[in-house]
Amino acid sequence: MEFIDLKAQYAALKKEIDESVQNVLNHGGFIMGGEVAELEEQLKEYTGRKYCVSCANGTDALNMVLMAWDIKEGDAVFVPAFTFMSTAEVVSLRGAAPVFTDIDINTFNMDSNSLEEAVQNVIKQGRLTPRAVIPVDLFGLPADYEKILPVAKKYNLLVLEDAAQGFGGAVNGKKACSFGEVSALSFFPSKPLGCYGDGGAVFTDDEEIYSILVSIRVHGKGTDKYDNVRVGLNSRLDTLQAAVLLPKLRAFKEYELAAREKTGALYTSLLKDTLKTPVIPKGYTSSYAQYTVLLDNKTQRDELQKKLKENGVPSMVYYPKPLHLQSVYKHLNYTPGSLPQSETASQCVLSLPMHPYLTESETIYVTETVLKNLVEIKK
Repeated sequence: MEFIDLKAQYAALKKEIDESVQNVLNHGGFIMGGEVAELEEQLKEYTGRKYCVSCANGTDALNMVLMAWDIKEGDAVFVPAFTFMSTAEVVSLRGAAPVFTDIDINTFNMDSNSLEEAVQNVIKQGRLTPRAVIPVDLFGLPADYEKILPVAKKYNLLVLEDAAQGFGGAVNGKKACSFGEVSALSFFPSKPLGCYGDGGAVFTDDEEIYSILVSIRVHGKGTDKYDNVRVGLNSRLDTLQAAVLLPKLRAFKEYELAAREKTGALYTSLLKDTLKTPVIPKGYTSSYAQYTVLLDNKTQRDELQKKLKENGVPSMVYYPKPLHLQSVYKHLNYTPGSLPQSETASQCVLSLPMHPYLTESETIYVTETVLKNLVEIKK
């Protein structure tokens, strides 16, 4: 059994992917070929955004936005402590200060009350200027934008949606990648929509920001690529990766998202009476980038993961250490207990196999293995 079965996906889409890649090899437009523009158009249509700028990876997608906003030293950017390093890393790369917020333990996403408290603390201290917030659509579930956006507006914060894991999720029909001023997406292979390498995209409805992002993507070019008007990046999405993503996007829309939701619902129906399963608030849709359960404590989590491995069931811990306690951020002086929900999550989460090609029998086997071993562990 695979945790994320990319081989099964390729087997299902082999003919389309091979033909799409072969077309690129035939026409030779390996940099910014027609497939890149076609992918951007389809992504705009799916998300409902006016503009899409593809790029080399999800981290660049976030970084390009902060560059476009001129985030710099002396600025504070608010990020959840329970997420992957990239969300905070890009803030540090700009010379700005990441300010960590806690999460709602039910959804694993940014807690709006913790956000407001963090903003007020920064204002009170007077050393930094609050500039932006980066909510994360963790594990496929969009963040609580109904509460986060009003807080951002109250304190004049720009909102960058980190939708690296969120593609396919929605809030009352409004799709992930369409929240805030700008959204960033990753095409890392394990993501709901993944390529065969690195890739990313940025979405916005702001024409001026779009123009700046197009410039940043290619070394800060102006109207002529040899007349550079700003310092930029070399962050183009390879045409070959766009060729892989086009048939994958079709499959995602036609049946993969529905398959993810079906598997998530089956997991929950079988596990909800025994352990804490993912909470999907009313009106929300999750694309289940991961299916993550919450155990009672670290010892129980680690023992269950060991037992699952012995029974041929792969599992992962996302994430074993919250960002505010990472070694690289020791200088920020966060202490254990300062963001308790993020710390609890890191001690107790466990992600089970999740992908569109997981069969019902495999899903049932996973749940039966979890339940059987959990009973023994709790004795």
